[in-house]
Amino acid sequence: MSFPTLRFGMSSLCLIFAPKPFSGLYMKYLLQVSTSAHDPNSSYWYFPIGLQLIFALILVGGIMIVTHLLGPKRKTADKLANFESGIESVGNARQPMAIKYFLVAILFVLFDVEVIFFYPYAINFKHLGWNGFYAVLMFVGFFIAGFTYIIKKGALKWED
Repeated sequence: MSFPTLRFGMSSLCLIFAPKPFSGLYMKYLLQVSTSAHDPNSSYWYFPIGLQLIFALILVGGIMIVTHLLGPKRKTADKLANFESGIESVGNARQPMAIKYFLVAILFVLFDVEVIFFYPYAINFKHLGWNGFYAVLMFVGFFIAGFTYIIKKGALKWED
């Protein structure tokens, strides 16, 4: 009597426990079925992703509907009053806002994204060699030139 053998399929994720004389036959059958049943470029392989997306949408929608139906509905004057961050609002909401807030936010996002571009270089700096180093120096040069321009224009000076 031979012990069961553990075999791994190359193109399928199957483990076969079978006696030694039959394990090759089972493996051949399963490999043929798994590779010929579905083309690797077909949309069949996106089914689990679609199923998870549908499940997530149903779950979120169901939770929103249940909380809307079962949640408390006490409309008091305090709850219906307008407020901003827990503070009563003062003035008109349509009052123009200083452009400085938006400029600082855009500059933050811009420099934050530029800093993120350093990560691939930090991972591959040995492989990139001197050409990669010179490219990063050029990138840093443009980065510093832009930062210098912003400072000279006074974009970061906060005036009340």
